[in-house]
Amino acid sequence: MHNVESMVRQSGPVDLETPYDTKTVAGKTVLLTGGASGFGAGFARRWAALGANLMIGDISDTDGEALVAELRQSTGSPHHHYFHCDVTDWSSQVKFFKEAAERSPHGGIDVVVANAGVKDTDNHFDNPTRDLSQLDCRPPNLTCIDVNITGVAYTTHLALFWLPRSSGKDKQIMLLGSVASLVPLPPQIQYTMSKHAVLGLFRTLRGLAWQQNIRVNLLCPYFIKTPIIPPMARILLAGGGMGVTESVVEAATRFLSDESIIGRALVVGPRVRIKEDAKNVEDEFEIVGVVDEDAASSEANGPSGCRGTAAKDIWEIYAHDYEALTENLDLEKALNNSG
Repeated sequence: MHNVESMVRQSGPVDLETPYDTKTVAGKTVLLTGGASGFGAGFARRWAALGANLMIGDISDTDGEALVAELRQSTGSPHHHYFHCDVTDWSSQVKFFKEAAERSPHGGIDVVVANAGVKDTDNHFDNPTRDLSQLDCRPPNLTCIDVNITGVAYTTHLALFWLPRSSGKDKQIMLLGSVASLVPLPPQIQYTMSKHAVLGLFRTLRGLAWQQNIRVNLLCPYFIKTPIIPPMARILLAGGGMGVTESVVEAATRFLSDESIIGRALVVGPRVRIKEDAKNVEDEFEIVGVVDEDAASSEANGPSGCRGTAAKDIWEIYAHDYEALTENLDLEKALNNSG
């Protein structure tokens, strides 16, 4: 019998009800692209508080420098640093990784989070002929592709170069996908295309990175209350609920802390109440109601919702590729033997 899951070292399903030990975060050097705001800033604050060394790269210098000053003051640690980094520029990322390793207390990088991303800004990509008097087709604005695909590819390639050089025993690449990695968002063509690419990177790289003792995991946030969501989208989603940054930080912190999680993906959305007797993911998505957003982020309920109740905001997804491959190989072998 084939067992491709075992061959690629993929771990078992993520038990989201089981507590994880955050003590493993202390001392890890985490390189974070797009870390000056949004999810990145949320990750940085949580992980710095847990004892990690944050190496933050961004193009928003004012925000990045202010965040690092805040982290140093709140933690008392001098091992948090900001670097100007344009992820679309190879030389900028090379410099970022090199300087981050030099500033790391142990001279290496343990975790790379490919977080930098932008929304689609080209409103003419799907309809370049709006002006029929125009004689030539203008080139599309591919900033979204440059940041979300090229930038992530650069980050991942450099991570595969630097992580094996770390003396730490746990090494991880954490990729930031989106709900657009899983379903089409018609108004956001380039964004959807780019996040599908991140999913493809995850699905393939997790089958190879184990050879360098590197874990690869993926986060796919739903529509979360961050600056990347335009005002009109917030209005349209208001009735159905939006997720909160705290939930994404919670899921990412589980990936960072639990060193046994390898090759898994989590989707993060608004907190919803599900059927009390749900036995599987299909049953779970028979949603009873959306939990109030303010309650979802309150300290009383915790960042990932009311534990032990039928309220959820994090699900596992896209975990069965290699299981399906195993089944197909076994079927092929059986058919060949029967012939």
